[in-house]
Amino acid sequence: MNHLATRPPVQGEEDRRTVVILTAARLFRENGYERTTVRELAEAVGLRSGSLFHHFKSKEEILVAVMANGIQSVIDEGRQLVQQHADPAGRLEGLFRLHMHSIISGVGGDAMHAMIYDWRSLSREAREPIEQLSKAYEQLWHEAIDLAVASGLLQGDAAIIRKHLLGGMNATVRWYRPDGRLGAEAFIDQMLQAALPAMGSWHQKR
Repeated sequence: MNHLATRPPVQGEEDRRTVVILTAARLFRENGYERTTVRELAEAVGLRSGSLFHHFKSKEEILVAVMANGIQSVIDEGRQLVQQHADPAGRLEGLFRLHMHSIISGVGGDAMHAMIYDWRSLSREAREPIEQLSKAYEQLWHEAIDLAVASGLLQGDAAIIRKHLLGGMNATVRWYRPDGRLGAEAFIDQMLQAALPAMGSWHQKR
């Protein structure tokens, strides 16, 4: 496949860096981080191998950037969503759909795939910024679920509910295929119904 023919145009340093991150995310997901060479990545973005290190210090730093880019994108969208939904049900459903859409068709899916399959490739030091971003994102869920439990929308231990929801959604990166029996929207609807059946009653009351 000729990646050079389809890569997006590049304007400026930040644009080039972004293209490298997005291309690396795709290659790591398709081939695996360890099996993707610096040369392959450089060719895919139209650079010499050595030129990649003008933008990143190492291949590991590229992997960190892939993870960070995906998590930061859902943090930014999640914070906007929280501001738009004061009610616990709307906030929780919004976060659920955002998370699933990101995994299925956004940069969050590439980031989650990398975190599941390539986490062991990171040094302890390299993991720290990703862990901090993950905590910031989980805080959005922590607050949304606490609100849902306090309002009576959900019942149970908030921490267990949060881990159950995030774990179930994140696991879909292993098995869901957009070209399968259910398209993205239908699949997300089914996931929401299975994971949060209380949402059905909320929709009926609206």
